[in-house]
Amino acid sequence: MFRRVLVANRGEIARRVMAGCRALGIETVAVYSEADAGALHVRDADHAVAIGPPPARDSYLRVEAILDAIRESGADAVHPGYGFLSENPGFARAVAEAGTTFIGPSPDAIEAMGHKEHARARMREAGVPVVPGSDLLPDAAAATEAAERIGYPVMVKAASGGGGIGMVPVRDAAGLERAVASATRRAESAFGDGALYLERLVTPARHIEVQIAADRRGETVHLFERECSVQRRHQKVLEEAPSPAVDETLRSALGAAAVRAARSIDYTTVGTVEFLLGPEGDFYFMEMNTRLQVEHPITEWTTGVDLVGLQLQLAAGEDMPFRQDDLRQSGHAIEMRLYAENPDKNFLPSPGTIGDLAWPEGDDVRIDAGVEAGTVVTPFYDPLLAKLIVRGETRAAAIERAAEAVRATRIEGIATNLATHDAILADEAFRRGELSTDFLSERIVARRT
Repeated sequence: MFRRVLVANRGEIARRVMAGCRALGIETVAVYSEADAGALHVRDADHAVAIGPPPARDSYLRVEAILDAIRESGADAVHPGYGFLSENPGFARAVAEAGTTFIGPSPDAIEAMGHKEHARARMREAGVPVVPGSDLLPDAAAATEAAERIGYPVMVKAASGGGGIGMVPVRDAAGLERAVASATRRAESAFGDGALYLERLVTPARHIEVQIAADRRGETVHLFERECSVQRRHQKVLEEAPSPAVDETLRSALGAAAVRAARSIDYTTVGTVEFLLGPEGDFYFMEMNTRLQVEHPITEWTTGVDLVGLQLQLAAGEDMPFRQDDLRQSGHAIEMRLYAENPDKNFLPSPGTIGDLAWPEGDDVRIDAGVEAGTVVTPFYDPLLAKLIVRGETRAAAIERAAEAVRATRIEGIATNLATHDAILADEAFRRGELSTDFLSERIVARRT
């Protein structure tokens, strides 16, 4: 097992990884920008190294700064968390070349899934269902031809990156040229790569993802699914496990497809395969996240598996501690992402200083937070403040517990999306499990405008 792990991240995920390290007797190293000098993740760590000015490009995204911190701290492994450099194959290679273990899959596996059109081709070869679509588009004329062949509506998608950036739905030919131009600009700005392709727009669709884990011997398992359909502009807001739309037959098929996807690229440690679920029960590969997911706690609570601990063990070369038949789901869990954003101002980020803060308590509530009273929420990073996670014996019980937890949460001094969660949990369609990726915009946001 590792002696000292550097966590190349910040906020709640850095704290979560550090807690996992402590449980295994591993020392931790925090890195921090000037804006985060007094942050909770810095105080949690055994050691801390400053890496630069507040903007992420000058600190958390600077590979050389992280490598310098590794050398200075004597860390023998690096956990990237999510976001920042977590799915950067160049960073994973640089860490390995420095003689340090990257706690994640191989650079080749990251690369294989990092380019979306290449990933689609790999999945087709592996027998994983893929949404009908095009090859990379050399120009607007090719986009028009491809859209006519696939059939409207279509989704214009960036070949690189993720997080919904460079994704534009198009309902008819009149909007295609403008959508291609918009997606190209956003993709070039975000990823330095404006390459695009088209997919048939599956609608209405649910966003279902499957947690997988694999050891170096090739033993690969899935830890069932999560429902991630409650999202805004392709950004997840609330997740739950298991999905109310998935029965045992579909669960088995999704899990088998996710395992095939992972094995096809010799995947190791933990990761997530994401699918679109159509209205007739048909499902299609969307992408693979080659890292720990934000919503991993709901899988932990419904399977009893510590995913961070498992990730550390697998990265250290240990064998998978269980087989597929050993895994079971129990109860229901819901995660609500608490953002510093103002729903009354089109969800614009809401930086500022947190005043009074109170979290709900109880055995069925878990708070993964990166902030406390007095924390200055800056405009430099993702506005995620914390994750409010609850569980119940049934979905109905978990929803009631979630509503109680939202009402018991108090965050003063900045605007948050707490009221949005309250509205989601009270919505009758949500309570019936009638979800799609359009649910939030059609059922919740539309009522506010």
